[in-house]
Parts: sequence; structure tokens; C-alpha cells
Amino acid sequence: MQIPIVDAHHHLWRKADLPWLSGPMLPRIFGEYEAIRRDYLIEEFRQDMEPCGVVRSVYVQTNWPQDGALDEVAWVQSVSNQHHFPHAIVGYANLADPLVGRLLDAQMAHPGFRGVRQQLHWHQNPLYRFAPASDAFLDPQWQRGLTQVQERGLIFELQVFPEQMADAVKLVRQFPKQTFVLLHAGMLVDFSPETLSTWRTGLRALADCPNVCTKLSALSTFERRCDLDIWQPTVHETLSMFGAERCMFGSNFPVEKLWTSYAHLVDVMHQCLRDYPESTQQAVWHDTASRVYRLG
Repeated sequence: MQIPIVDAHHHLWRKADLPWLSGPMLPRIFGEYEAIRRDYLIEEFRQDMEPCGVVRSVYVQTNWPQDGALDEVAWVQSVSNQHHFPHAIVGYANLADPLVGRLLDAQMAHPGFRGVRQQLHWHQNPLYRFAPASDAFLDPQWQRGLTQVQERGLIFELQVFPEQMADAVKLVRQFPKQTFVLLHAGMLVDFSPETLSTWRTGLRALADCPNVCTKLSALSTFERRCDLDIWQPTVHETLSMFGAERCMFGSNFPVEKLWTSYAHLVDVMHQCLRDYPESTQQAVWHDTASRVYRLG
């Protein structure tokens, strides 16, 4: 059985555009990253993924300087125009900016633009902290920005840790017409009983919201190895809560290139899904992402 693959979460970058790659080494949740402090362009990405049967892909923003949010979308669109990859673009916008609507309109002038990721993950460990507060997305000014996203029919990519999920449920219930994509199946930092309990409770509550789907991506970020024993329990529990029609595969390349190959990553996901019906596999690999990101 050969199912075409949509990679719903990958990155491209030019080192010169990204301060965290071209400047001093900064702490990142994925650890030491000297090996990817270089250009990662479409030609290399296609070499990595095309032998695995990937037919469509979704680019997700890479933290350009905030004043370059439109330039990032324009550059990725130019890559897509020339190479026919990627097929959709998730850009950056600061939703707390009162003028965010102007940026969204300018980004939407590029036909591949589908949505926004503003990273909201906050953790007690400062090395894992990205947002200014754990509940920054409950601020009324920020939510006015999300209203701008919703009114334009754009996706919002929700990146939070398990400890933030209870507040995230409040958010998604306040915006029932907004499509949210929960990144990385909720970002399990570890597999301690306390963390797993918090994750399961939060994931179940988010799955109860029909406007949320999720990506089976970056499941090795904190273990920094791509193995079946890490991935399979997370994939199984996430699928059992969300259903295949709201789960999709994503690679998080080239970040995961730090500890695995694209082919091995895909093979491990195949092993995770091998005992599921073909319809489930088809949804996870292809159909859910194609529908959510309107890939045609």
C-alpha cells in the first residue's frame, strides 16, 4: 500500500535571515544545533523527502525578525512559484499588535498563505520558554488579533505545553469558528506520570473541541531520538482522542535532521500506523492536511 504523503510541518531558511542562526548560539528546546546553522533550501528538502513519497508540503514560519514577517511569506511564495513546493505557507504575526490586520491582508496577497503561528509555549524551565506568560493568549488585546485571523478564514497554529492546555481550552471555546492546529501533539516534555496525566487531560479537553486538529510532529524534540518506543504511545493516544480525520503527519525538518533522517522518521511513523485501517493511514498521511490547508 503506497499512500501519498503531505508533510504538514516543515521549514526552509536562509541563515542570513535568522538572528538565532546567524548570531550567537541561543538556547533552544531542541538542544545543540550547530549542524543546522546553515541554509536549508528547497533543493535539499526535496532530496530529503521526495524518495519517501511526499507529494505536498506546508511551510511553517521560522522566526524571522518581526518586521520581516511579510518578507518571509513573500520569499517562500517565490520558492513555491519556482519549484512547486511548498504548497501552503504559515507565516508569523504578532496578534497583540493593533495593526495586525494590515499585515494579514498583505500576507494574504500571496496565494499560498493559509495561516499564522505565533509561538505561545511557556514553561517553568526558562530554556523551554518562548512566550512572555503562560496565558498570554487570554489577553483581550491579543484576542482582538485572533478575531482578525478568524474573520479572514485563516488557520491559527497553537503551540503550547501540557501545563497550558487548560487555558488553551478556554481560548478555543471562545473562538468556535476559528480553526486551530495543535502543534506537535501537545509537546510532551517528558514521560513522567505527572506530565502524562496533565497532557492526557488537556489533550482530551482540546479534542472535545471540534475546531481543533493536531499534528503528529516533533515527537522526539526532548528525547532527541526517533524511535518507535517514543512515538507509538503518543501517536496511539492522540489518534484515539482526535480521530484520524483531525490528525496529520508533519516532519519538523530540518530541526529533526539533528538526530534522524527523513526516511527513518517516515519509517517510524509507518510502524506506528501499520495496524490501523487503510482509511486511518490515508487520513493521517494525506487527507487531513490536504483538507485543513486547502491543498487541492
